[in-house]
Amino acid sequence: MADLQKAEFAVRPPVEALSSRDRRIILACLGAVILLAWAYLVHLDRQMSAAMEHAAMMSDMAMPWTAADVLFTFGMWVVMMVAMMAAPAASVLLLFARAQASRGANVVPLTGSFALGYGLVWTGFSSCAVIAQWALHSAAVLSPGMAASSPLLAGAILCVAGAYQFTPLKSVCLAHCRSPLGFLLARWRDGKFGALEMGVRHGLYCLGCCWALMAILFAVGVMNLLWVAALSLLVLIEKVAPAGTTVARVAGALIIGAGLLALFGPR
Repeated sequence: MADLQKAEFAVRPPVEALSSRDRRIILACLGAVILLAWAYLVHLDRQMSAAMEHAAMMSDMAMPWTAADVLFTFGMWVVMMVAMMAAPAASVLLLFARAQASRGANVVPLTGSFALGYGLVWTGFSSCAVIAQWALHSAAVLSPGMAASSPLLAGAILCVAGAYQFTPLKSVCLAHCRSPLGFLLARWRDGKFGALEMGVRHGLYCLGCCWALMAILFAVGVMNLLWVAALSLLVLIEKVAPAGTTVARVAGALIIGAGLLALFGPR
């Protein structure tokens, strides 16, 4: 089956198959989603006094989380994941769209299904992040800025995140994200549900590549937009730059160094 699909790609190159109209629609939708997500994050940042007051309430052991706190935090994480992970997904979305176009399929809805599957994975991660933040709040180890209040905790998070950059799982997942064509050929599924399944599968690889970098936010501040932007750029460089694999390892070493400084540096 994979050989047959490769032959189809060879007969009708996917790069040439995607119409400029479909490409513009996909990129416009992706760009709109990214802009809206960042606009929401900037809005929260500009409303810092109110946001910090809300965070302080959640960080106070005398004020346990309410259902509204959980929903607010979940929404915040989902929007952050959209802002951080949508741009790195652009290349695979266009590749998937080109493959669908080469098969004569209805490109935009199927690409939307793929994107939905990808987003579901990061929505699931957001749920886990909310649980982790809730646990840290309950243990009274988060500052009003939603960062680890203990240098030891911050250092441990950074060291774990940096060490993960050197693991085999990181390497496998990053290699998949940098070159997803083989995955599309080997795991191809037809129809909207097939596209959704493929999006989920790709999202799981992406999650395996980037979850530890997202965890750094607990050390530096969940709503620290400078760090959100820096990590977004790092993820993008890892996935699309020619030296992305090397950048990932250099970043890992730097993150470990920052963690060791937090653990053993002067107080």
